[in-house]
Amino acid sequence: MPVQVKNTKKRKQNEEEDALPGPFSKAVDMEMLSDEEGPDGEESDGQEVDEFPEIDAESDEEDSEYEGFEDDEDEEEEDEDDDEESESDSDKEDPLHVFPKAKTVISDITGQPKRVFPEIEPEYDSDSSTEDAPNRVGNIPMHWYDDMPHVGYDMEGKRVLRPARGDELDKFLETVEDPSAWTSAFDKNTQSDKPLTTEELDLIRRLYAGENPDGSYDPYEPMTEWFTGKGKEEVMPLSAAPEPKRRWVPSKWEKKKVMKIVRAIRQGRILPSKPKSTAQPQFYSIWAEPSSSHPPPLPAPKPPLPTNSESYNPPEEYLLSDAEQKQWEETDPEDRDRDFIPQKYSSLRLVPGYDRFIKERFNRQLDLYMAPRVQRVKLNIDPESLIPKLPSPSSLKPFPTYRSLRFQHSTLARCVAISPDGAWVVSGDENGIVSLWELSVGKEIKKWKFEGKVGALEWCPRTDVSFFVVGIEETLHFIIPPYLAPAVHQLTQTLLAPTTLPPALDTSSPIKWTTPSSSTWTDDTPLLSIHLPSGSGLPTQITWHRRGDYMATVSSGNQGGVWIHQLSRRYSQAPFKKVRGKVQLVLFHPMKPHFFVATQQYVRIYNLSEQKLLKTLTPGIKWISSLDVHPSGDHLIVGGYDRKLCWFDLELSDKPYKVLRYHSRAIRSLHFHPTYPLFASSSDDGVIQIFHARVYSDLMTDPLIVPLKVLRGHEITQGLGVLQVRWCSKHPWLASSGADGTVNVWCN
Repeated sequence: MPVQVKNTKKRKQNEEEDALPGPFSKAVDMEMLSDEEGPDGEESDGQEVDEFPEIDAESDEEDSEYEGFEDDEDEEEEDEDDDEESESDSDKEDPLHVFPKAKTVISDITGQPKRVFPEIEPEYDSDSSTEDAPNRVGNIPMHWYDDMPHVGYDMEGKRVLRPARGDELDKFLETVEDPSAWTSAFDKNTQSDKPLTTEELDLIRRLYAGENPDGSYDPYEPMTEWFTGKGKEEVMPLSAAPEPKRRWVPSKWEKKKVMKIVRAIRQGRILPSKPKSTAQPQFYSIWAEPSSSHPPPLPAPKPPLPTNSESYNPPEEYLLSDAEQKQWEETDPEDRDRDFIPQKYSSLRLVPGYDRFIKERFNRQLDLYMAPRVQRVKLNIDPESLIPKLPSPSSLKPFPTYRSLRFQHSTLARCVAISPDGAWVVSGDENGIVSLWELSVGKEIKKWKFEGKVGALEWCPRTDVSFFVVGIEETLHFIIPPYLAPAVHQLTQTLLAPTTLPPALDTSSPIKWTTPSSSTWTDDTPLLSIHLPSGSGLPTQITWHRRGDYMATVSSGNQGGVWIHQLSRRYSQAPFKKVRGKVQLVLFHPMKPHFFVATQQYVRIYNLSEQKLLKTLTPGIKWISSLDVHPSGDHLIVGGYDRKLCWFDLELSDKPYKVLRYHSRAIRSLHFHPTYPLFASSSDDGVIQIFHARVYSDLMTDPLIVPLKVLRGHEITQGLGVLQVRWCSKHPWLASSGADGTVNVWCN
């Protein structure tokens, strides 16, 4: 029943004041209804309403004994006449007043009447239960307070300190000790865990189950018929907006588009679609009798017949041992020699059901579906006709076939070089010994001893002078051989040690050129030395330009790299400020101002005069070890440590024209003959491959590459074989140096 609250004079005065228009009288127009009243004064239709706190049970005994509770403190000072009047008017009180009423009783001590109010229930009336969160920062990102000791401010403007939080172990122990810990959630506003209510838990459960979050939602409620039924036609229209003008006024833009299409059809730029053929499609049975217009289909593939190992009681030799069965299980299914393990049973009735029946039936149906339906004509080709017709090696002579001379070093012979006139051979080993010997007889003429191992040797290609360069640790030595003609010797000394030095350039170089005094010149000392920068390491390659004035070196150190030295101006420079990858080898083009630079996996061609990159060759080698350019300058061979030899046609593509695999180990050296159509390759397998390489002037004719001879004479030492090969310019002779310390000369 509704609660009756007394209506006092002051309350009547308040009602009169409430009737006056206030600042929100126009903005808010809501009506508070009781629990039993609906929107039309009728009873509620059963929908949910807000629950009010319960009244103490004692207040239901005598409605007339309780009085309305007023919020104002001045109400308590009214006289007893007002109380009696309020008691008489209690039946007329607004039923919406739900505050607890006071009870007038006679005091046992004073004997005077006094008011007794019901006890405050902590569930609703307690002030502490209705407090909001102490943090009053508002709806702002809480990560603004991550670096501060507080998380916000309370009602009085004081800081709300961040509560202490334990580590993950403390959180786990809390979940073990507190059974209700899983029903709490972390509140970023207060930086603490708050328990979830039953309604919140039910909402989370509904979201996880994929249900509607609203618990009062009824998915099976009866549908409201808006547009059907008598008197319900268009009760709720989709749109009450008036019809726009464009609905009934023709569009000029559509007219322009239509006229544009009409003009295109008239001019023949748009052709109407062809009428579809009304002929019925014809279907053929692929396994039926062959028709006259189609070739007969191939027979369906037959399943393989069972063998002895598939028997239920196979012989003992067909059964797998434990090791064989383990190996079969570890092998991939596509790599197994059979798709089952032979089993042995004493009788047929003990054989279980076949567990791979469905899979085998599916594979059988797949074989039938994928069977070829076209009858292919078998080509009868002779395999011998697919092998290219190469000329006989006997018709491609001369080329080296046997070893004529042998020179022995005490240790690994790393490099060898032949003079331009083909008379002298110079070789160096790991102990720093450089030997000069005659090519025709193999007699040693002179020996030089340097500190450190010899990394590279190379003769100057000029014919009017005669000297060679020795590369040791961070130093290049220029040495004049003995027994030269006086005119050649004098010109060589003038070139290496001129009386008047060329003027110094403006740009400084970290490389120093030194020449000893003329009084100390002997055949045992170098006439000129080039000191590379500190940290350059051992020079691994020395290569000359064909005119003999420019020389390029490659060093193995981290601070080394590529240096180009000009002999006439006694100046050295680094052509690259920054190189992509570590440089392995370099070469000068024999005809053009081009420069080949080989890194680990690529060969780049630069134009030195224009200072730009022309082309990047991709040989597909994991690590490039050697390269050489054809005397014509149009072809290049590249060798790698992965045993591949790539032939490039520089006019065609940046991919190899042909890839040769004739060595079983890493390729160490490659060299074209300067005059004969020959080139040689050496490897760590201890053999030398001789190839005939004829290049035609006709661009439409491919080069002819024919393997001629395999030369064996070096022993493999510490995993290394033949380290370098060089051709004699006057004869088809070849010099080779190996890891066994021998230098061999091969002749025809």
